Amino acid sequence: MRTRNSAVAGVLAIPLILSGCSAFGVGDDDEGGSSTITFQSLAFQDTTIAATQEIVDAWNEANPDTQVELVQGSWDNVHDQLVTQFQGGTAPDIIHDESADIMGFADQGYLADLGPYLSEDVTGAVSDDVWGSVTSGDGAVVAAPTLLQSYVVFINADAFADAGVEVPTGESLDWDAFQALAAELTADGTYGVGWGLQQPTAAVMNLALGFDGTFFTGEGDDAAIEVGDSELAVPERIHAMAYDDQSLDPVSLTQSGSDVLPGFFDGKYAMYVAGNYVAQQITESAPEGFNWAVLPPLAGPAGAVQAANPQTMSVSAESDNVEGAAAFIDFFMQPEHQAALAQGDWLIPSSGEARTLVADNTAGENGWAAILASGEGLTAAPFQSAVNYPQWKDQYATPALQQYLADEITADELQQQLTDGWSELG
Repeated sequence: MRTRNSAVAGVLAIPLILSGCSAFGVGDDDEGGSSTITFQSLAFQDTTIAATQEIVDAWNEANPDTQVELVQGSWDNVHDQLVTQFQGGTAPDIIHDESADIMGFADQGYLADLGPYLSEDVTGAVSDDVWGSVTSGDGAVVAAPTLLQSYVVFINADAFADAGVEVPTGESLDWDAFQALAAELTADGTYGVGWGLQQPTAAVMNLALGFDGTFFTGEGDDAAIEVGDSELAVPERIHAMAYDDQSLDPVSLTQSGSDVLPGFFDGKYAMYVAGNYVAQQITESAPEGFNWAVLPPLAGPAGAVQAANPQTMSVSAESDNVEGAAAFIDFFMQPEHQAALAQGDWLIPSSGEARTLVADNTAGENGWAAILASGEGLTAAPFQSAVNYPQWKDQYATPALQQYLADEITADELQQQLTDGWSELG
């Protein structure tokens, strides 16, 4: 089992110190004339909180006239919180979120264009495909992409050995081979796969790109939905594994990833599909001697492609110090900072230089090689430019997919609910 590498272990677990000042203190000046920039961070793992604090501390030491104050937010309610903050004029200067959520705010004019402020070193280190996920229709760069998530297949290597099944290698693992593995590893009350899909939409939307499933055409308010065979390929395959060959535990589909993890540890599941960040939980929670690995990234006919839905750093358009906030984001994006954050969360840095640092620091061990490889196929997806996507996801897509994966509706009914739901929002 992998221990934290030196780059992360050297980060002290410094708690966030929140100010008791009003709201967020956007643009406030203290008596010495320095300005305070508020940064609402969503970091939640101890290692990443500590790494974020160290970056802020380093900035504050080097920039006494422009101090950054950390404010703790939560992924659980960030969208609703931002709606309230933007409407009330209390948004923080620097906003931590994800690209699929921020584009609607950008379309409403709430986010500043960072394009004029980011350095060539920062912009050149990130691929055009990933920049596309944070660029509005008019060409404004409304965020800097920081860390990326992919969906990967974790395995109990001992379960493979006990079953006499060879662990796949190579650049990718096609879905047909994945399904065959699951069937081969299912026996005697154990399942080939456990997959916590209590909230299924993100996984389905991201993995659909491997089948050329885009769901949407157009951008912004002009986005139109298209749900065909390519878009239904991932849920139909999951459904078939659960109810046809019974190689995937259907109960796991109603649970969260954390709920399914103990079954993976106990040998109930030989494979476990989740976001790559779960590797951190595995390193912390797995029983002693648990032998795990990560398979090559899943690939459909279009390849090992997934949606790049990066965590993002944006600046409120109403900030009194857009330039100063953007300068901090440029500092935050430096490769050594991104590498430390990525290793703390087991996520993929958007910066190619930072990915190289992570590869060097970890030597690719205990899943890191496969996790970093899964980042090579990340690209912008059409749903990220659809203004009403967050509402459609919560109100229509998630309930419909939950019903389908519980075998309560047919694929045709799923298609109808997804399509009708988008029409109702329009």
